[in-house]
Amino acid sequence: MRVRRGVVARLLHVEGAPIVVHAWQRREGTVRLRAAFTSGERSGAERLELAIERMRFALGVDEDYSEFYDAFRGDELLGRAIRGKPWTRPRRQALPWEALAWAVTKQLIDSPRAAAIQRRIVRQWGPEVRGLRDVPAAATVAAVAPAELASMDLAPSRSVSLIKVAREVASGRADLRTADAERRLLAIPGIGTWTVRCLGLFGRGDPDALPSGDLAYLKVIGRLADLGRRAVPEEVEEFFAPYEPFRGLAGTFVLAGYHKLVAKGPPLRRAA
Repeated sequence: MRVRRGVVARLLHVEGAPIVVHAWQRREGTVRLRAAFTSGERSGAERLELAIERMRFALGVDEDYSEFYDAFRGDELLGRAIRGKPWTRPRRQALPWEALAWAVTKQLIDSPRAAAIQRRIVRQWGPEVRGLRDVPAAATVAAVAPAELASMDLAPSRSVSLIKVAREVASGRADLRTADAERRLLAIPGIGTWTVRCLGLFGRGDPDALPSGDLAYLKVIGRLADLGRRAVPEEVEEFFAPYEPFRGLAGTFVLAGYHKLVAKGPPLRRAA
């Protein structure tokens, strides 16, 4: 994805056809999107509409959070985050496969390092059209050797996990558009609750999917709950239980509203 002068450009492949979607915000606040084939095709309006739909999902422009706002704007903790940053949205991916693949690359490492790995993977295997690159398809990653992924700085064990989930997706055995796919994914070594909840929140838009094992949550809840240490995933789950069925959204707003707490006070030690 590329951003120039306030215009987002994203290359997507829809049913094999390369499509570039541009998105920009007008002065009155509305968001406009435009999609076009890059291969000279003159038919296939359905594919253009699907490309726009996926970018609208990624940008969150159609989300109506009024039920969430009404339920929690008076909450002592969450209300402040909602009032302070009502525009907050989870950072979704255009396709569920992207959310799953990038969740695997982020396991147990910090975000800048994960982003660097993702860029290497896209440069190495992502199709390029007019200076834009798309995320490599599941079928492409499924055919890669673990050592090749490891050369991108991805841990060997996670390289194997990524290839295995790619094979499940490419074969059609795991339909990531449905929650039923989680059962198959969780059977793969190295794929746990955190990964499938990232898929739910960032790939399917499930407002209740809370990646409770994320380091950011362990740190911020350690501060908010005055634990004097990092929280453990079970404590994060307990903390956000009152916000069901919006635990994923609640977590997103809490991180946006209270992330500066992580830098305050003495370093949080790891839980015993």
